[in-house]
Amino acid sequence: MNIDFVGRHVPLDDRIRTHTERKLERVLKFLAEPVEVHVTLDAEKYRQIAEIRLSHRHGTVRAREENADVLEAIDLAVEHLERQTRRTRKKTVDRRRRGSRFAAGVRHWPFDVLARESLGKGAERRIVKSSRLEIKPMTLDEAALDLESSRNEFVVFHDAESDKVSVLYKRRDDNYGLIVPEG
Repeated sequence: MNIDFVGRHVPLDDRIRTHTERKLERVLKFLAEPVEVHVTLDAEKYRQIAEIRLSHRHGTVRAREENADVLEAIDLAVEHLERQTRRTRKKTVDRRRRGSRFAAGVRHWPFDVLARESLGKGAERRIVKSSRLEIKPMTLDEAALDLESSRNEFVVFHDAESDKVSVLYKRRDDNYGLIVPEG
């Protein structure tokens, strides 16, 4: 890891350097390859600006934050970088997993959800129709397109982003609703 510091109107002392290096260690745990970091600190009237650019094999990530305190600006910029690197890392891992996980075919889910015991006392309701649904892995946008092109009122799909079974349905006000399981 190579860190370059540039200070414009900000004295670069060891306290700022060690604080920045310690905070950047959290971000660098998401990246296995060698990384080059460029930190620029700038001071204007009443604000301190921290700009951090992180270059690695897969691209460049940049964060720019400002605050009244230079250390707080650094902390905010590092948090921004951490969110970005975590998101890009998760995307690459999900892309690798997506191809092998669903290569065997589409999973089926039995739709016999209701039971007579769950209806309560004195209820004489019964299940009239039982169906089996195909649960396809797709993103939320793909599910919306599928729902738009079909006559169905809902789509049950395996959300590729959250790795959970979700339901997208049409509402009476011509909008969409999304049901995502907890846990």
